[in-house]
Amino acid sequence: MSATLIARELAAGHGDRTLFTGLDLVVAPGDVIGLVGVNGAGKTTLLRTLAGAVATESGTVSLSPPTANVGYLPQERERRAGETVRDFLGRRTGVTAAQEAMDAAAIALAEGEAGADDRYASALDRWLDLGGADLDERIAEAGLGFELDLPMTALSGGQAARAGMASLLLSRYDIYLLDEPTNDLDLDGLARLEAFVTGLRAGAVVVSHDREFLTRTVTKVLELDLAQNQTRVYGGGYDSYLQERERARQHAREEFEEYADKKEDLLDRARMQRSWADKGVRNARRKATDNDKNIKAFRADSSEKQAAKARQTDRMIERLEVVEEPRKEWELRMEIAAAPRAGAVVATLRDAVVRRGDFTLGPVTLQIDWADRVAITGANGSGKSTLLAALLGRVDLESGGRHLGPGVVVGEVDQARGLFLGDEPLSRAFGAAVPDWNDADVRTLLAKFGLRSAHVTRPAATLSPGERTRAALALLQARGVNLLVLDEPTNHLDLPAIEQLESALAGYTGTLLLVTHDRRMLEAVATDRHVEVVAGKVTG
Repeated sequence: MSATLIARELAAGHGDRTLFTGLDLVVAPGDVIGLVGVNGAGKTTLLRTLAGAVATESGTVSLSPPTANVGYLPQERERRAGETVRDFLGRRTGVTAAQEAMDAAAIALAEGEAGADDRYASALDRWLDLGGADLDERIAEAGLGFELDLPMTALSGGQAARAGMASLLLSRYDIYLLDEPTNDLDLDGLARLEAFVTGLRAGAVVVSHDREFLTRTVTKVLELDLAQNQTRVYGGGYDSYLQERERARQHAREEFEEYADKKEDLLDRARMQRSWADKGVRNARRKATDNDKNIKAFRADSSEKQAAKARQTDRMIERLEVVEEPRKEWELRMEIAAAPRAGAVVATLRDAVVRRGDFTLGPVTLQIDWADRVAITGANGSGKSTLLAALLGRVDLESGGRHLGPGVVVGEVDQARGLFLGDEPLSRAFGAAVPDWNDADVRTLLAKFGLRSAHVTRPAATLSPGERTRAALALLQARGVNLLVLDEPTNHLDLPAIEQLESALAGYTGTLLLVTHDRRMLEAVATDRHVEVVAGKVTG
């Protein structure tokens, strides 16, 4: 069915911190609205509010028709204990919940409960609308490449990404709310996602930090501007948004400067007029012995006129339409601290073989030399992360050998952001990685990465994925490294932070191993070697 989602005057915040207020949004059939803003601006909060997963603080969210099915796909794919791939697909497509509602209504109907026939009819319609009737057949045709009865917890990162993509392609919602659907997708997955989103007749709201994906898919952009505490919808695609936003910001700055200049001129005039009036009064008092009544009257009248002009100028200032100064946006200024140079050979694998369940990497022979800048590419599940783990000694070799050169200091941003998944506060988790730093220095550095007092005392695992990624990047600035290993570093990062990372990589002089499917990053970051991983075999 054709459905429209309408949000009016929405507001949200954390504690005493306001994320957005007065937000209006209409998602009509065929709309693909890109939701953008810095990490922590409230993008996920807004999607969850639109989905009904959290209650509105103020304002309303309505659907037309009210029976429309809204699909919310969160950015972190929850792997529930005991849940099979088949169960996962049923849950994510909404079919499982619809089936349970239909079964409950059928029991109520059999027991003769009042209104059970209407409940059953509604549940059946929902089950049919979500594609429940042929879901099993469509799953079989999806060609996932692994068993449907496998537990989700047993899947590799690449396999989990394929399962997540399948759950989206198999879904039949009337409104789609997609939070970072591009994370962990390989180039083939990105192409399939783009084809799916651009082919939707349903409306969609999408959060993504993949600039190329946004350019190719979105029809409008909703910006959550945390610095200005404003929300604004921009018509046109993503590139049009960037241009229009820059013009809007320049115009806002010019408006404020014009207002500030005019106010300052009026204040200067008022000060001068009061000065003249005060000078006239003082002169009149000094020459009070003058017996010429006309001169006295002239001086008094002149002083009063100056005072009146000053009051008139004050009223002009009061009538000025106040233009608030645009707030300076927080900007990440990132550097990668360099450790002393390592030896000529940084890392090697010689006929190395790694087995993980049914998957085999190798045999691999690979040498990474000093200052190599290596882009590692390949489809999801091909073995890229396993290759990095083998090079760094994080996984046992079944056969073959490896060597990490003397003096090599590794700095790593892994896919899971594993250093910051525990229950201890962020400041303590970060401090454990830089034991020579005191707590004040840790907090100062984290603040430069937008992680302030409200973040550092929270359990690290409760931070958003983007916040954990920024903490991992801060660690690169805290510790000198000469072998930088980045495994999908743009996942969960906001767009300004991605650009800062690209800038920092341009100035980094050590050895770089970069795994990314971000097409713009692959273009922006200079590399001199390309290693491709295909089904556990490594070339390049």
